[in-house]
Amino acid sequence: MEAALTALQDSALADTVRYSRWVYAGVNGTHVLAVALLVGAIVPMDLRLLGLWQGIDRAALARVLVPVAAIGLVLALVTGPMLFATRAVRYASYDIVLLKLALVGLGAGLAILLHARAGLWIDRATPRQAAFHGAASLVCWIGALACGRLIAYV
Repeated sequence: MEAALTALQDSALADTVRYSRWVYAGVNGTHVLAVALLVGAIVPMDLRLLGLWQGIDRAALARVLVPVAAIGLVLALVTGPMLFATRAVRYASYDIVLLKLALVGLGAGLAILLHARAGLWIDRATPRQAAFHGAASLVCWIGALACGRLIAYV
Protein backbone atom coordinates (compact mmCIF):
# COMPACT_ATOMS: atom_id res chain seq x y z
CA MET A 1 0.00 0.00 0.00
CA GLU A 2 2.81 2.40 0.83
CA ALA A 3 4.32 1.84 -2.62
CA ALA A 4 1.04 2.85 -4.26
CA LEU A 5 0.76 5.92 -2.05
CA THR A 6 4.36 6.87 -2.81
CA ALA A 7 3.74 6.46 -6.54
CA LEU A 8 0.65 8.66 -6.27
CA GLN A 9 2.56 11.27 -4.30
CA ASP A 10 5.41 11.22 -6.83
CA SER A 11 3.11 11.48 -9.85
CA ALA A 12 3.25 14.39 -12.27
CA LEU A 13 -0.25 15.47 -11.23
CA ALA A 14 0.72 15.58 -7.54
CA ASP A 15 3.90 17.51 -8.37
CA THR A 16 1.94 20.01 -10.44
CA VAL A 17 -0.62 20.59 -7.69
CA ARG A 18 2.03 20.68 -4.95
CA TYR A 19 4.53 23.02 -6.64
CA SER A 20 2.32 25.37 -8.64
CA ARG A 21 0.92 28.09 -6.43
CA TRP A 22 -1.90 28.83 -8.87
CA VAL A 23 -2.84 25.23 -9.58
CA TYR A 24 -2.88 24.43 -5.86
CA ALA A 25 -4.93 27.55 -5.14
CA GLY A 26 -7.36 26.68 -7.93
CA VAL A 27 -7.77 23.06 -6.83
CA ASN A 28 -8.08 24.04 -3.17
CA GLY A 29 -10.55 26.84 -3.94
CA THR A 30 -12.62 24.52 -6.11
CA HIS A 31 -12.65 21.95 -3.30
CA VAL A 32 -13.91 24.60 -0.86
CA LEU A 33 -16.61 25.60 -3.36
CA ALA A 34 -17.53 21.93 -3.83
CA VAL A 35 -17.92 21.40 -0.09
CA ALA A 36 -19.97 24.60 0.19
CA LEU A 37 -22.33 23.43 -2.55
CA LEU A 38 -22.56 19.95 -1.09
CA VAL A 39 -23.09 20.80 2.56
CA GLY A 40 -25.03 23.97 1.75
CA ALA A 41 -27.59 21.91 -0.17
CA ILE A 42 -27.61 18.92 2.16
CA VAL A 43 -28.24 20.75 5.43
CA PRO A 44 -31.57 22.35 4.41
CA MET A 45 -32.69 19.10 2.77
CA ASP A 46 -31.84 17.10 5.87
CA LEU A 47 -33.58 19.61 8.13
CA ARG A 48 -36.69 19.27 5.94
CA LEU A 49 -36.42 15.47 6.23
CA LEU A 50 -36.28 15.90 10.01
CA GLY A 51 -39.61 17.74 9.90
CA LEU A 52 -38.75 21.43 9.60
CA TRP A 53 -40.57 23.57 7.04
CA GLN A 54 -43.43 21.12 6.62
CA GLY A 55 -45.21 23.60 4.37
CA ILE A 56 -42.50 23.05 1.74
CA ASP A 57 -42.95 19.89 -0.28
CA ARG A 58 -39.99 17.51 0.16
CA ALA A 59 -40.02 16.58 -3.51
CA ALA A 60 -40.00 20.21 -4.65
CA LEU A 61 -37.13 21.05 -2.33
CA ALA A 62 -35.21 17.97 -3.47
CA ARG A 63 -35.63 18.92 -7.13
CA VAL A 64 -33.67 22.09 -6.38
CA LEU A 65 -31.16 20.90 -3.79
CA VAL A 66 -30.24 17.37 -4.88
CA PRO A 67 -28.64 18.48 -8.18
CA VAL A 68 -26.67 21.18 -6.34
CA ALA A 69 -25.44 18.62 -3.80
CA ALA A 70 -24.59 16.19 -6.60
CA ILE A 71 -22.51 18.82 -8.42
CA GLY A 72 -20.73 19.60 -5.16
CA LEU A 73 -20.05 15.91 -4.52
CA VAL A 74 -18.66 15.36 -8.01
CA LEU A 75 -16.38 18.41 -7.72
CA ALA A 76 -15.22 17.27 -4.26
CA LEU A 77 -14.54 13.75 -5.55
CA VAL A 78 -12.35 15.23 -8.30
CA THR A 79 -10.47 17.84 -6.26
CA GLY A 80 -10.15 15.92 -2.98
CA PRO A 81 -7.92 13.17 -4.41
CA MET A 82 -5.81 15.83 -6.14
CA LEU A 83 -5.17 17.48 -2.78
CA PHE A 84 -4.63 14.10 -1.11
CA ALA A 85 -2.04 13.17 -3.74
CA THR A 86 0.22 16.06 -2.72
CA ARG A 87 1.02 14.30 0.57
CA ALA A 88 -0.52 10.88 0.09
CA VAL A 89 1.83 8.94 2.37
CA ARG A 90 1.42 11.39 5.24
CA TYR A 91 -2.34 11.88 4.83
CA ALA A 92 -2.99 8.13 4.66
CA SER A 93 -1.45 7.80 8.12
CA TYR A 94 -3.86 10.32 9.67
CA ASP A 95 -6.87 8.78 11.41
CA ILE A 96 -8.81 12.00 10.78
CA VAL A 97 -8.40 11.55 7.01
CA LEU A 98 -9.59 7.94 7.20
CA LEU A 99 -12.58 9.04 9.29
CA LYS A 100 -13.38 11.79 6.77
CA LEU A 101 -13.29 9.30 3.90
CA ALA A 102 -15.51 6.89 5.83
CA LEU A 103 -18.04 9.64 6.58
CA VAL A 104 -18.11 10.79 2.94
CA GLY A 105 -18.64 7.19 1.79
CA LEU A 106 -21.37 6.60 4.35
CA GLY A 107 -23.10 9.90 3.57
CA ALA A 108 -23.06 9.23 -0.17
CA GLY A 109 -24.18 5.63 0.40
CA LEU A 110 -27.10 6.76 2.55
CA ALA A 111 -28.20 9.24 -0.11
CA ILE A 112 -28.05 6.56 -2.81
CA LEU A 113 -29.97 4.14 -0.58
CA LEU A 114 -32.70 6.67 0.17
CA HIS A 115 -33.11 7.56 -3.49
CA ALA A 116 -33.08 3.91 -4.55
CA ARG A 117 -35.70 2.94 -1.95
CA ALA A 118 -37.91 6.01 -2.01
CA GLY A 119 -37.61 7.31 -5.53
CA LEU A 120 -35.43 9.91 -7.12
CA TRP A 121 -37.00 12.90 -5.38
CA ILE A 122 -37.62 11.19 -2.02
CA ASP A 123 -41.31 11.92 -2.21
CA ARG A 124 -42.23 8.37 -1.18
CA ALA A 125 -40.05 8.10 1.94
CA THR A 126 -42.03 7.53 5.12
CA PRO A 127 -41.60 10.18 7.82
CA ARG A 128 -39.52 7.69 9.82
CA GLN A 129 -37.26 6.88 6.86
CA ALA A 130 -36.91 10.57 6.08
CA ALA A 131 -36.04 11.49 9.68
CA PHE A 132 -33.50 8.67 9.97
CA HIS A 133 -31.86 9.70 6.73
CA GLY A 134 -31.86 13.38 7.65
CA ALA A 135 -30.22 12.78 11.03
CA ALA A 136 -27.66 10.27 9.73
CA SER A 137 -26.84 12.49 6.77
CA LEU A 138 -26.27 15.54 8.96
CA VAL A 139 -23.90 13.54 11.17
CA CYS A 140 -21.98 12.23 8.15
CA TRP A 141 -21.61 15.46 6.22
CA ILE A 142 -20.98 17.81 9.12
CA GLY A 143 -18.57 15.25 10.53
CA ALA A 144 -16.77 15.00 7.19
CA LEU A 145 -16.60 18.80 7.00
CA ALA A 146 -15.14 19.01 10.51
CA CYS A 147 -12.62 16.25 9.79
CA GLY A 148 -11.55 18.01 6.60
CA ARG A 149 -10.86 21.22 8.48
CA LEU A 150 -9.00 19.36 11.23
CA ILE A 151 -6.54 17.86 8.74
CA ALA A 152 -4.70 21.17 8.70
CA TYR A 153 -4.14 20.94 12.46
CA VAL A 154 -2.86 17.35 12.68
